[in-house]
Amino acid sequence: MAGRAFISVGPGLQRPALGVAAGRADEAPGPTRFGQPAGGDPRQPVGQDGRSKRGSKGYDAGKKIRGRKRHILTDTDGRLLTVRVHGADIQDRDGGKGVLKASRARYPFVTRAFADAGYAGRLVRWASDNTHIIIEIVRRTPGAKGFEVVARRWVVERTFAWIVKNRRFVRDYEQLTSVAETLITIAASATLIRRWA
Repeated sequence: MAGRAFISVGPGLQRPALGVAAGRADEAPGPTRFGQPAGGDPRQPVGQDGRSKRGSKGYDAGKKIRGRKRHILTDTDGRLLTVRVHGADIQDRDGGKGVLKASRARYPFVTRAFADAGYAGRLVRWASDNTHIIIEIVRRTPGAKGFEVVARRWVVERTFAWIVKNRRFVRDYEQLTSVAETLITIAASATLIRRWA
């Protein structure tokens, strides 16, 4: 089923998980007259957002979660294609743009993506206009109570489960979100190699 992919943010992985955030500006303020950087002690670590050494995090009021979110794009078998991580204060539909942009350059054959209801709305129109990927929203059946297996959603959830099997990803240990993305890619690659062997 080449040409189809899944985009999702993992539930339960938003608490201090990993992150690619709005990031820190590449340009640092110039040194002061005493040679120290403007805005702080040069001996203290500087985080991605310039405020903390733990990188950028946020608070998602809807999910009542503080930390970071992981957005992944997988193929129909659950193999990781693209990952983006950012602070939890960014909406799912806005965070999904980064995953779709990154996938377009690397995987131009992806023409359709399945997503959950958190990605509905503006992202669907944006994706069709800018990345030429058709996003199909997979919803729960109306009136369903309790747990329900949602069609095609389990593929992404299984990929998140494979990633979390690596103990490092249960909590947020990374300071930089780019490191977190790289380690998630390594974990997914290791899972793929184990399954082939």
